Amino acid sequence: MALLDRSLREFLDDVAAAGRTPGGGSAAALVTALAAALLAKIARTSTAWPESRGIAAQAESLRDRAAPLAQADAEEYEAALRAREDDGTQAGERRDFVLGRAYARAAEPPLQIARAAADVAELAVVVARNGDPAFHADAVIAALLAAAAASSAAELVGVNLTASARDERVREAGRLAENAARAAEEARAARE
Repeated sequence: MALLDRSLREFLDDVAAAGRTPGGGSAAALVTALAAALLAKIARTSTAWPESRGIAAQAESLRDRAAPLAQADAEEYEAALRAREDDGTQAGERRDFVLGRAYARAAEPPLQIARAAADVAELAVVVARNGDPAFHADAVIAALLAAAAASSAAELVGVNLTASARDERVREAGRLAENAARAAEEARAARE
């Protein structure tokens, strides 16, 4: 059963189970989707804000972009672990090549999570500045959750591409996490 088809309790049980996946990447994807959902809620509640419907649609789009990454991350990381555990029928450079490709593929969902989370954090700034003031704290929380998810995902990109620390994907993920953290601070400062 796909992760998104499970109840929240089942998903939490899966994360807590002794298995290898779902893990941190799946959790970061779900946190990103939850942050986007909060922004959609605030925008829908902010009826006096002329752009609220468009912002709600953007938030829903981000939620739809982030949520499936929970499954993608679990599948790609599991595939990388299987490649690492391979019985060793491939030798030397060929095995290194196969492992490198598997971990490069495993780095892609966390990079996509970091991108989505940074976008959610940026949207949270707009919502914090313009949304219903009664929900300002929720907009800040959405930004903080997105920033944490971006940072977590960036960590996973670096771990999966450990042999390639100067890889542009590692640097991009780091920039996304930094941008999301800045956006969270902007959201917090809005209306102060």
